[in-house]
Amino acid sequence: MTAHDLPTPRTGWPYRLLTIVAAIWVTVVIVVSLLGDIAWLPILEHTARNLYFHLPLWLALFVFSLIAAYHSVRVLQSGRRIHDVRAEQAMVVSVGAGLMAMVTGVVWGRFTWYVGTDIWWNGDPRQVMVAVLLLIGGAYFVLRGALEEPRRRARIAAAYCLFAATTLPFLIYVLPRRMASLHPGAEGNPAFSEMDIAPQMRIVLYASLIGFQLLFYWIYVQRVRVRVLEERRRDREEAQLVGAL
Repeated sequence: MTAHDLPTPRTGWPYRLLTIVAAIWVTVVIVVSLLGDIAWLPILEHTARNLYFHLPLWLALFVFSLIAAYHSVRVLQSGRRIHDVRAEQAMVVSVGAGLMAMVTGVVWGRFTWYVGTDIWWNGDPRQVMVAVLLLIGGAYFVLRGALEEPRRRARIAAAYCLFAATTLPFLIYVLPRRMASLHPGAEGNPAFSEMDIAPQMRIVLYASLIGFQLLFYWIYVQRVRVRVLEERRRDREEAQLVGAL
């Protein structure tokens, strides 16, 4: 792995366009989500607005886990540092989105399933599986921090990232759906797609799914740019130190 593996981040009209579109799109979605009409569902009532935020966060968890897995494969194939940087930052965004999704889910459950009680966490299968998944994601960063040699760290982290990606559909989709749970989509409990949701609510939900992916992708691009600049500066400092010796 050399400095040539880290191309200088470029900025141009596509990047500026992404920034503008993401900012406007998400702002409009948030306003409409909070002020627009919603389907009046028993128990959920106005908390159904959380659907506009909860589901996009879950989608971001999946999307950026796949991005991290793709760049991990590229690390194992080519060994280029840029793919290691992209895989790491995609995992940062994925785990961050997962944490926010879990928090919004716990708060949502507290004011629907457990209203009138002091219960926030009851070991629901979906909550438990998400906690396990986030622990697996957190272990990725612990693993990276425990390895000092860059090439070895990149390859081992890439292999672990692929393992983490393979657990995701089982922990989030397959296993929870086969267990009794209050969460929509679990055994004996219909998913939102099977419920009576107003058409305008679906439109806002789809717009939110797209808008938040744009926002998280913008965050991902920013993190990659910053990380590349940090790595290139570190390379220059090390080269200067070697030259001074």
